[in-house]
Amino acid sequence: MEAMNASTRALAFTVATTSLGFAVVQLDVTIVNVALPRIADELGASLAWLQWVVDAYTLSFAVLLLSAGALCDRIGARRAYAAGLAAFALASALCAFAPDVRWLVTARALQGVGAALLLPSSLALLNAACGDNGKARARAVAFWTAAGGVSIAAGPIAGGILLTAFGWRSVFLVNIPICAAAIAFVMRQRVPISRHPARAFDIRGQLLAIVSLIALVGSIIEASSQHARPPIFVIGAAITLLGAIAFRIVEARAEAPMFPLTLLARPGFARAVLFGVAANLTYYGIVFVLCLYLQQVRHYSALDTGLAYLPLTATFIVSNIASGALVSRSGTRTPMVAGALIGAAGFVLIARLDATSSFIQMLPGFTLVPFGMGLAVPAMTATVLASVDRSFAGTASGALNAARQVGGALGVAAFGALASHMNLVTALQAAAASSAALMVVAALIAWGNQPTVRGFIRLPGARAIAFVTRRGNP
Repeated sequence: MEAMNASTRALAFTVATTSLGFAVVQLDVTIVNVALPRIADELGASLAWLQWVVDAYTLSFAVLLLSAGALCDRIGARRAYAAGLAAFALASALCAFAPDVRWLVTARALQGVGAALLLPSSLALLNAACGDNGKARARAVAFWTAAGGVSIAAGPIAGGILLTAFGWRSVFLVNIPICAAAIAFVMRQRVPISRHPARAFDIRGQLLAIVSLIALVGSIIEASSQHARPPIFVIGAAITLLGAIAFRIVEARAEAPMFPLTLLARPGFARAVLFGVAANLTYYGIVFVLCLYLQQVRHYSALDTGLAYLPLTATFIVSNIASGALVSRSGTRTPMVAGALIGAAGFVLIARLDATSSFIQMLPGFTLVPFGMGLAVPAMTATVLASVDRSFAGTASGALNAARQVGGALGVAAFGALASHMNLVTALQAAAASSAALMVVAALIAWGNQPTVRGFIRLPGARAIAFVTRRGNP
């Protein structure tokens, strides 16, 4: 009994330690959105620069996650986690003292470097602490995801309060004490240590992944600018395609690949990755447009905008905890499908908003979207962790979250493009309707019993997955 209690306490400590890091990573995804109009006024930033303030973080975060996951498995999750916290705190200080928008964008990219180290290492630590206990893993991931979900939801609220009281620079300074607390916890050495130093570091694979992802997201962001040249997206797409083909060839032949291609053939892994892209694209894209809509169309103050997101916090907590219990009883498919469909219903309601909509009219959509996401995301994450050996937990979680962050960056870029070419009300309606359709597709993906949803619907992505795994590494 004493051994069981000690094990439970150790797991609880690990959950608390890793949740702090995940919370600060997720907080900076949304807290900045509320500050965008103030940043634009003070630093003279255009809409394109505001997109880069959001996406510089997401982009560097996304392109380095695969590398960070492999590094985490090689040097040990605890070391990678502590290094990520220190890097994130330093970059946050640089953001807070940015003299112009170019400095701010650069510092935001550096924040993404720290975040890339934090995310896969935190999941690897959780996975190691749970061992082979699937039910414990489901509960731990649910609490970990709840911390991130609450941070996402609370970001606009905290941002509004800080912005009103201290100005936009305070939204970055708030990260420093959180990182300091997490470093203090992880250095107490109760967190399990796992490392595989013999694993080679695949430099060619890292570089190809980085180039391909930067070309993909960067070209879409630039193409959304009103002043961009027409060929820029074509050039970016060509670089992305060539980089992806080269990556596939290099990884198939590498003795120790950074991303073993056969992971994509693991039951549930590919489904979860595709699902994660859809979830992040819709959610982060909508949050970006909604912040502009609330402040520029409905003329909410920064604080009022933050308070408008208050329902997100409560629903995220409830649905994250419910997801853990549901996964323990019925597996991961049910909460993923149900969450996607609930989210789709919420997006449909948001698509009905107009320039005169009251907060009461906004409330149902603002509640259903985070409830659905909160139900689905823990199940999605548990699917990935359960599908791989613990020695590859960092790599697998890095791959999942790289795909999710690319989805988020694409959502901001695509929906930002709508906002730059339409009036904000029309842009919000179009973005929400597109999000609803995409979440229905995500539900279909989650429904399938095979990673490529074979037997229910045959998506183009399934053929791509089959191609890259056909001659992958054993």
